[in-house]
This record gives sequence, structure tokens and C-alpha cells, in this order.
Amino acid sequence: MNAALKAGEPVDVEPDSIAANALGATRCGTLPFKVASKLIAESILVEDDAILAAQRRLWREMQLVVEPGGATSLAALISGAYKPEDGERIGVLLCGGNTELIQVTNTLSG
Repeated sequence: MNAALKAGEPVDVEPDSIAANALGATRCGTLPFKVASKLIAESILVEDDAILAAQRRLWREMQLVVEPGGATSLAALISGAYKPEDGERIGVLLCGGNTELIQVTNTLSG
């Protein structure tokens, strides 16, 4: 989606995130692109290390097991990839549905 929004149309890309593989599509669909191009103000990319750090922080501070894709918006905030404006209200949606015990164990212990 990030590449499509920059290009102004859906484009083929090579996903390169190991952490958030659930977010890695080779091409966004035409309909999702049409909706996103009208409603999304900005698309931000975050590094895998920031995503894994967000997962660990959620576990350490709140005992929440969150999948990498679900931790990405928090990763954008705590890494500084997204800097809210003064007074801006932020909501972070979390999801743990795409988690595997071995991956969670490895991530949270790292």
C-alpha cells in the first residue's frame, strides 16, 4: 500500500519484512487502493527491529501477546517514525490472532 500510494496506483513490490509478514503483499488490490487513496492521509514504514521492540514492550508492560502486524502502529509511535501533532488523539489497534507460540517465545525473550 505504501508503494501504491506513492506511485498513485497499485504496483508490484517485493515484501521485505520478516517481522510483519502478515502485512507483506506483493500488490494491493484495486478496490483497497481506491479506498485508501481517498481516506489515508499518510502511510509510514517501520523497521522490523522497531516492531519486535513494540511486541516486547507490550508483553513486558501489559502482558499482551500481539502479532507483529498488530504491533506495527505502536512501533511507529515509539520509534519516532510517526510523531503526533500537539493535542492529536492517537488510537492503536492491537491483534494477537496471527501468533505462533515458538515465534512469540523467541520474540519476547529477545
